[in-house]
Amino acid sequence: MSHHTRTQTPGRRRGMRMAALVAAAGLALTACSGDSGVPGASNDDGDEAPAAEGEATIRFAWWGSDTRHEVTQEILDNFMEEHPDITVVSDFTDWNGYWDKLATTVAAGDTPDVITQEERYLRDYASRNVLADLNEFSGTIDLSSIDDSIIEAGQTDGGQYGIPTGVNAYAILADEQIFADAGVEMPDDETWTWEDYVEIASEISANTEDGVFGAQDYGFNEPGFAIFARQRGENLYNEDGSLGFSADTLAEWWEISLQLRDQGGTPSASETIEVDAGGPEQSLVGTNSGAMAFFWTNQLEAVSNAAGRDITLLRHPGESQYERTGMYFKPAMFYSMSANSQYPEAAATLIDYLLNSEEAAELMLSDRGLPANTEVRAAVQDQFSEIDQQAADFLADLEDEIVDGLPVPPVGAGEVAEITRRINAEVLFDRLSPQEAAEQFINEVETATGQ
Repeated sequence: MSHHTRTQTPGRRRGMRMAALVAAAGLALTACSGDSGVPGASNDDGDEAPAAEGEATIRFAWWGSDTRHEVTQEILDNFMEEHPDITVVSDFTDWNGYWDKLATTVAAGDTPDVITQEERYLRDYASRNVLADLNEFSGTIDLSSIDDSIIEAGQTDGGQYGIPTGVNAYAILADEQIFADAGVEMPDDETWTWEDYVEIASEISANTEDGVFGAQDYGFNEPGFAIFARQRGENLYNEDGSLGFSADTLAEWWEISLQLRDQGGTPSASETIEVDAGGPEQSLVGTNSGAMAFFWTNQLEAVSNAAGRDITLLRHPGESQYERTGMYFKPAMFYSMSANSQYPEAAATLIDYLLNSEEAAELMLSDRGLPANTEVRAAVQDQFSEIDQQAADFLADLEDEIVDGLPVPPVGAGEVAEITRRINAEVLFDRLSPQEAAEQFINEVETATGQ
């Protein structure tokens, strides 16, 4: 495994020591607030009088469930005990409200000091100079135990605008019991081909009772195509945000999907649409109705719990078939910093703690993906659930096979998931041929991303 080699200081302790500030933490700010109400917090207008010298109050914004909020607050409480010179104010909401709230606070000149980011929005905020280049804080934020391909996922426009919290991989979730019921051997996932995948899925469908299928359709999620394209030396997006694949490659991806449908390896179009709408728990694997489905490794627990049986992770077919491997480590999310934070060193100290503290990782575990810091991951791995342990072992097995990460998606990439889902349905219902679908996809994505 490669390690980060940029200029950094290995120590995690800061020379900066500020006097204690007593202030309430855990304050959830409203979406419309133009004033953080916290002395010394980030203020893009520059009107806020800074706190007394040596004091720092910063704001940390994230999305998530109530459980994530509780765990994160405990982590922040521990951080503030360790750094009594820094007060962290919590600013959280659920996923659906997060981006509207962040846009509102940024527009009001009230950007949080530490911001949780997602890959589809990272370039947008970086290009508008909202985010700081974290390369400038290499003396505070230690990246030496995070793989280069993970770190690179947060780089755009010549800077490091996000650091991954943790990692996932897009993989196949397989029900070994259905394979056994069908009398079909589990594949060697290091060598199987796309032709093998179609054959195995079709054979399982043929050898099981009605309503049980070899596979769930894969065409609703563009990360699956990104891997398919990368195997052929292409990319979903280039570094500059332009599309990096040929129409023929995308058409081939959909042609394989139709082969599966026509041979009975996957359900009919109408059944497939219904299954996709149900999410991981209602997937074919989650309902004991299918042997294989493509999901993120951090969805293994939800699918396994829904299935009520052991589910196995497999590599994508085709990883040894073409020019290179296509699988990659996806950052679950990123930590970013406001470019206008009044206390950037304090914000960097918090980011370093979230990334590199074993104490924080013991609480967080896999909540923000399996820890990006591989040393921390190894140190807390025995505390993972059995399912998270399986995912961690799977990611460790992939480390030597991952060539690189994906470029940061272009501005407008948030629309691509819906474009993919809609056009995939048109293909499955035979309203568009694979080639027509590929050309329409390219046109719509180029329009959405301004390429």
